[in-house]
Amino acid sequence: MTRTVRTAADAEIRRLHRERRRNRRVFWSGLALLLLSVYAWTSEEIRGSELRWERRRRNLERFLGEVRPAPLRSSPGSDVAAGPPLGGRGGVMQWAGEILASRGWEAARTTLALAAAAIVLAALGAWTLALPAARTVATAEAYLPGPRPPGGARRLFWRSLVAAVRLLLILLRSLPEYVWAFLFLAILGPTAWPVVLALALHNAGILGKLAAEVVENLDPAPLAALRGLGAGRSQIAVAGIFPLALPRFLLFFFYRWETCVRETTVLGMLGVSSLGYWVVDARARQNYDEMVFFVLIGAAIVLAGDLVSALARELVRRAA
Repeated sequence: MTRTVRTAADAEIRRLHRERRRNRRVFWSGLALLLLSVYAWTSEEIRGSELRWERRRRNLERFLGEVRPAPLRSSPGSDVAAGPPLGGRGGVMQWAGEILASRGWEAARTTLALAAAAIVLAALGAWTLALPAARTVATAEAYLPGPRPPGGARRLFWRSLVAAVRLLLILLRSLPEYVWAFLFLAILGPTAWPVVLALALHNAGILGKLAAEVVENLDPAPLAALRGLGAGRSQIAVAGIFPLALPRFLLFFFYRWETCVRETTVLGMLGVSSLGYWVVDARARQNYDEMVFFVLIGAAIVLAGDLVSALARELVRRAA
């Protein structure tokens, strides 16, 4: 009996597969992508690069040798920096400690401060813009219909508000951080504020969009109950929307904070003494071991932020 049912089900699946609608555009799009890939991999530029592979291999070997800490590259018995030769684990620890003491800790603190200031401003702006961008909140009848149907002018007002706020969020996140940074650099000069404001505006657009989507996808039942008890929009936002959306919003918040740490490193080119400044400085001096060391400091900050994110979200889940 079971085999008969399975056979009938397989036959029905085969019939549906034969009778499915076929989209020719998908086929031709896939074929065009395949041909484009073949052309890209067989182009003259790709074939010409194979002739330079030997030189690139030597460059890679040289780079891998130069990213090793300086004490490991110094030959035993040599006179390095007018002092005793450094080598092995002790020499590497001393080398790393000197870099941390002279530049590393200050650069890490500056990077952390810039990223924290930027993400806090971004979160405040995002949460402010998320509610008027959420179609379930910014509507003539939020969660429950009123005693009277809203008029056309009132409906038009709320629709225009949602469209304007969403357009603003698109504008904020469409401009890359470095474009915002150069705009603020021309206005505010070479200070830390162009970096902070650039990261804050760009991430406010991203977090605002994500937060609005989170708000729109919340379970409407408890929010409708608050509305039925006479709560206004602001009261629903504080007592209902914020607690329900907080766990997901924290996930996005810490993810974008990690992005801020990375982008703060990149925006060190503006002259702020963050990790990015010293990465660029080490690259200019061709001290690739120091460059990689500063990159690893940034990675350690991101790892610490990820641990804090997991802990914060776990505490919120337990409190809920």
